[in-house]
Amino acid sequence: MTRKTIILIGFIALKFLLQFLLLSPDYDLQRDEYLHLDQANHLAWGYLSVPPFTSWNSYIIQLLGNSIFWIKFFPAAYGALTIYIVWKSIEELNGNLFALILGSTAILFSALLRLNTLYQPNSFDVLSWTALYYVVLRYFKEENTKWLFIGAVIFAIGFLNKYNIVFLLIGLIPALLLTKQRKIFAQPKLYLATFLGLVIILPNLFWQFNNHFPVFQHLKQLAETQLVNVNRMDFLRSQLLFFIGSIWVIISSLYALLLYKPFEPYRSFFWSMFFTLATFVYFKAKDYYAMGIYPIYIAFGSVYLEERFRNSWKKYLRPVLVAIPLLLFIPIFNVAFPNKSPDYIRQHAKNYKKFGLLRWEDGRDHLLPQDFADMLGWKELALKVDSVYSGLPDKSNTLVLCDNYGQAGAINYYTNLKIRAVSFNADYINWFDLTKKYENLIRVKDQGDPNKELQVTAPFFKNSVLADSIKNRYAREFGTTIFSFTGAKIDIRDRIKNEIDEKKNER
Repeated sequence: MTRKTIILIGFIALKFLLQFLLLSPDYDLQRDEYLHLDQANHLAWGYLSVPPFTSWNSYIIQLLGNSIFWIKFFPAAYGALTIYIVWKSIEELNGNLFALILGSTAILFSALLRLNTLYQPNSFDVLSWTALYYVVLRYFKEENTKWLFIGAVIFAIGFLNKYNIVFLLIGLIPALLLTKQRKIFAQPKLYLATFLGLVIILPNLFWQFNNHFPVFQHLKQLAETQLVNVNRMDFLRSQLLFFIGSIWVIISSLYALLLYKPFEPYRSFFWSMFFTLATFVYFKAKDYYAMGIYPIYIAFGSVYLEERFRNSWKKYLRPVLVAIPLLLFIPIFNVAFPNKSPDYIRQHAKNYKKFGLLRWEDGRDHLLPQDFADMLGWKELALKVDSVYSGLPDKSNTLVLCDNYGQAGAINYYTNLKIRAVSFNADYINWFDLTKKYENLIRVKDQGDPNKELQVTAPFFKNSVLADSIKNRYAREFGTTIFSFTGAKIDIRDRIKNEIDEKKNER
């Protein structure tokens, strides 16, 4: 085993270790994770929220036991593979040990550590972008058409994970047209490769067609509820922070791609970054959508800096260059990850407040960062629903109806009973079992006046009670209420069907 291989294994091992150390056992999963895990129970070629790849990943996790370890293993693995592909990219660019270490350190101590703590499509999205850029690099270097077909497969898998990868092509195509690499469009096998990619994604496109393209409605809702609040300058500032410890490596890569003679065959990459970022800015995208751009540029920058710091006294600065990402990461480690207990964060609130981390999307400061508050209260909710369910006289004909997908997913993940909670929110709207005539209803309701729910729902049942609520004051779900309604006076399926039709018509 060579020294390079040992160092690479060391980086990958450290990556896995850090990903698990950055998570305090005080926290549950994040609300999106519960939805993604529940998709394993409803396998399909598409969903309202995401393409199908995540559900396949969730099914594998389910086969492995559905434990927290495996849930967190996969995003960590995708992060480790991102390091590996950057390593291979540096080797293809003729980088040596210093460039390999610098590039790996830059990737390791970055915002990817936060991204890779969550079981969401984003970790695989960054991996897909990095892998596709690597394939483009290999094609430019070798002009071997096998890379066109490999690239088509990678794009298709990335597309089936998250449609975000389309923005890579939106940026890359005009960049190719601006450089000598435009000759790729005269290569007939490019179009055969494109056809191969289309065949792979076709089942998802058919699903979208048969379901009236919910992706466009999802984008519309996103634009109206979240992206409308995105500030373009904030988006650009965030790009500097994602790889704050190695931003100078990325800047060096852009200089090298434009002026460094050995990188002339790869000049399309220079223009591609700007076209892709401009597209994201135009559409007011969320800042992390662009995170997949940067790993390949860290590879270019590391190789260039290795050359620049090769001779005379400059070579003694190499350890300093490697240390910078780590040194800048240390203060971030203390506030940006859910590695401190809620009580600790409350006691040291000023450390979080000065970075604006306590401010939620409602514009007010809270006890915890919003992301952390989204990782609390779920186990409590599931246990309390289990308790209410256990006390019902006729358990088999009980509907558990929640206000949001996080509540439904958490109940389904943690329950030890035969409960399948649903919601009119997200993909759960398609997962109602309307073959049963329900006698009981357990209603999980967001914060608000509990008397309103009793006034609306109690007339349809013989017995009604406010059973419990979420007591964890740190949780975003704090105050969520659990109602128990028993002895249905009518067939509530008719009301459910009407509500489903109304929600779908809104889309």
